[in-house]
Amino acid sequence: MLRLIVQWLLSAIALIVAAELVPGFEVRSFTAALVAALVIGLLNATVGLILKIITFPISILTLGIFLLVINAIMILVASSLVRGFRVFGIWPAFWGAVVLALLGIVVRAILREA
Repeated sequence: MLRLIVQWLLSAIALIVAAELVPGFEVRSFTAALVAALVIGLLNATVGLILKIITFPISILTLGIFLLVINAIMILVASSLVRGFRVFGIWPAFWGAVVLALLGIVVRAILREA
C-alpha cells in the first residue's frame, strides 16, 4: 500500500516536472497534479488498456511509438476532467507523454531499489 502511495506522489511530481518542461502543459497546484495522476492512472488502466490491445498491430509496426499517442490521448482526456490540469493540444500532450514515460522509467528504477 505504501509503495502505491509513493508511486502516486512521484507520478504527481512527474506531472509538475512535465509542466515545467513542455509548453502547453499546465499544472496549477500539487493537488491538481495528484488528482490528474490518479485520473491518468485510472484511464490508462481501463480505456488505455483496451486501446493498447486494439492497436497492438500498429504499435508493433511503429516500434512502440504509437503507445505514446495513446498515452497522449489519455492525458488529453484527463485534462478535460481535472480542474487545474490543462493540456493545449495533441502535441503538448504527446511531448508530455514522452517526458512522463522517461520520468516513469526513473520512478520505477527508484522504487525497485527501495
